[in-house]
Amino acid sequence: MAKIDKLTLLAKEHLNTGEEIIAVVQGTFQSEMFGQETLRTGILIATDQRIVLYCKKISGYEMEAYLYSNISSIELGKDWSGHHVAFFVSNNKMGMKWIKTGDVQKFIEYVKSRIEKKGQDTTPTKPTVDIPDQIRKLAELKDQGILTTDEFETKKTELLAKL
Repeated sequence: MAKIDKLTLLAKEHLNTGEEIIAVVQGTFQSEMFGQETLRTGILIATDQRIVLYCKKISGYEMEAYLYSNISSIELGKDWSGHHVAFFVSNNKMGMKWIKTGDVQKFIEYVKSRIEKKGQDTTPTKPTVDIPDQIRKLAELKDQGILTTDEFETKKTELLAKL
């Protein structure tokens, strides 16, 4: 089993119930422990809910997770050593470099689309209808003989029920 697959299986144990993995990449990230910086191999997971950084250690694991709504920006690049990506969250920077394994393009495209959507209100809005004005218009149609009294009363009842 490839290291990326093994790490993904281990990380799944720590995901939320029903959380779906969209894309995974493997690379190296810097970790600070007891004032010393170390380089660790790990994975970045783009799920339908958040970004998860997961790294297996000799005795346990390290994991960081960031909701898309909390990510203010993303930094991307590629050079001879592979791709690198960093996320800025609440004045913190989380990232990975030397990414050579996984579907990098899918990961980046999905994360960028989620970050771009965060500022947009995706809640569908109901058109505002002036119900009294609608009833007046229906009354005019009834007066002109376009609507029958029964049709007018039926529609008026429907509109009043929306108030």
